[in-house]
Amino acid sequence: MGDDGIGLTATTVRIPVMGGHSEAVNIEFEHDFDVNEIKKILNNTEGIIVMDDIANHVYPMPMHAHNKDEVFVGRIRRDESQPKTLNLWIVADNLRKGAATNAVQIAEYLLEKKLV
Repeated sequence: MGDDGIGLTATTVRIPVMGGHSEAVNIEFEHDFDVNEIKKILNNTEGIIVMDDIANHVYPMPMHAHNKDEVFVGRIRRDESQPKTLNLWIVADNLRKGAATNAVQIAEYLLEKKLV
């Protein structure tokens, strides 16, 4: 459009799926961050599987999440339209990783940490 003052980030997905949900997530941080550090944290977080190799067309899709409790994260990149902002693509099986599974996992965590 010829106007460098307009910040824009776009994520497009056009596929039919039987189940599952996918989200383009945009996170604005208070301080600047290192994308590789974010990937390291995500890789070391239980229940998250990082699939982030765009050069080889490896990123999360609903078929990867089907019948799994894990959450799949990819397309991890800086948002070039605004500072201190990160874009992620997140996919999960909404029939398995939904309110009930999350409630059980939170309860298990609270018991494990002796918080209840």
